[in-house]
Order: sequence, then structure tokens, then C-alpha cells
Amino acid sequence: MDMQFSALSLSLRGRQILNDVTGRLEQGRVTVILGANGAGKSTLLSCLAGLRRPDSGTVGVGERDIHSLDRRERARTIGLLPQQGDIHWDIDVATLVGLGRMPHRGRWGMSEADHRAVASAMAATDCAHLAQRQVLRLSGGEQGRVLLARVLAGEPQWLLADEPLASLDPAHQLDVLDRLKQCAKGGAGVAVVLHDLTHAARIADDILVLKDGAIIAAGPRDEVLSPATLAQAYGVEVHIATGPTGDPMLVPIRRIA
Repeated sequence: MDMQFSALSLSLRGRQILNDVTGRLEQGRVTVILGANGAGKSTLLSCLAGLRRPDSGTVGVGERDIHSLDRRERARTIGLLPQQGDIHWDIDVATLVGLGRMPHRGRWGMSEADHRAVASAMAATDCAHLAQRQVLRLSGGEQGRVLLARVLAGEPQWLLADEPLASLDPAHQLDVLDRLKQCAKGGAGVAVVLHDLTHAARIADDILVLKDGAIIAAGPRDEVLSPATLAQAYGVEVHIATGPTGDPMLVPIRRIA
């Protein structure tokens, strides 16, 4: 089921955050959302996840408006990894990741399928060895991986991730990028906000670029990632070369605005 959003507009404290944003995200593909600070990326993800209602416009999955889904169905359909994943209880890692199965649980607690999903998510994010550790005693990078595991454990049809690489070391950044790609190959839709342009090029099937709350470019990666579009979005000159994996490497050279 593809995700469609139409004419999304939202103002906060007198500032226009989203301005008539319309687009379509395809299931089974990774869409990277790019844009400078304040462009509206996180707000767009919140609207797509149904956590924030726009002033106008609609968001749908398949033929259904996301706000017509009850909370459990919406949670089974859409998993969101926010930029600031607050952890309020000092519980162990396995328990926290298990919370990702809440929308699937029956009245008798965790099933064998639930346990398998939790174990798979922890293995995929390299945090199985942390299972008995208290979450608040982990490093920021370890907490980030655990929070991603919680989302993965829910096996959502759509995975929305806001800066999932923040605080991760290079090895785990690559692991997370690979996991997001694998989710899409498995049939899920993935939309992810990134700032690193080379990582964006490495993972993206499609790219959506925001500026001042409006879409200035959207489409397949190789059509959107151009020096002109990036100059418009970021006010920088970007050098694009082919990396050793065959994907583009993008290097900001200088400010031009």
C-alpha cells in the first residue's frame, strides 16, 4: 500500500512549516527526505505518522485516511523513529524492544511470534548482547539502536525514521542503512530523513527535497540529486562523483548563498 499526502499545510506559532505539500511514497522503496534545517522534514514525518494533524490536507495509506485507523491498526501500519527518542523508564533493553509488539499482542501477553520478532529486531540492530542492560545506562548510540529495534519489532508496513544515524559510529551507521534497505526489499515502505548527502545517495531509491516547507524536487535518486537542486536547497556548491560502490559521493565545496 503506497502512502499519499495531499495539500498538507501547517503553521506553528505564526510560522508556516508546511505549505501545500503533495506527494506519493511507494511501498518497497526507500525515500530519503532532504532539506536544510527548518525546512519542515520532521514535521512532515510527524504528519505522515498521524502524530500531528495538519491545518489542511490529507494523508492516506492505500485507500484509507490514516486518521480513520484506530490506534492499534495505525501502530501496526506505521512505525516512527523520532529524532529525539525520549526514554522515561530505566527498564532493560529486551523489555523496551518488546514494547514494539504492543499493537500485535493478544490478551495473554507475548506470543512465540512476538518473541521471534523482538529477537530478530535486536539481532538486526546489534543490540542482542545488551538485552539485560538498563536502557538509561547505555551510550547515546546504543540507545539509538535499541529504539530502532523497538520500531522494527513492530514489523510495520511503513517505517518512518528521522535522523536515525545521529550519534552512531560509522560501522553502525552502515548497519542501519543496510537494515533500512532490507526493510524495503522485504516489502515495507521506508521514508527517512538524512543530512549526510552521500549516505542519502547510498540508500535512496527516491528523494524528496524540502525548502521552506515546500517540495522543490521529488523523484528517482539520479534525477533529483543534481548540483542545481542541492544549491537551491542548501545554498552550497556540491561536487558529485562516483564512489567505489558505484553510488554517487557528494561533497559540499562552499557556500554560495
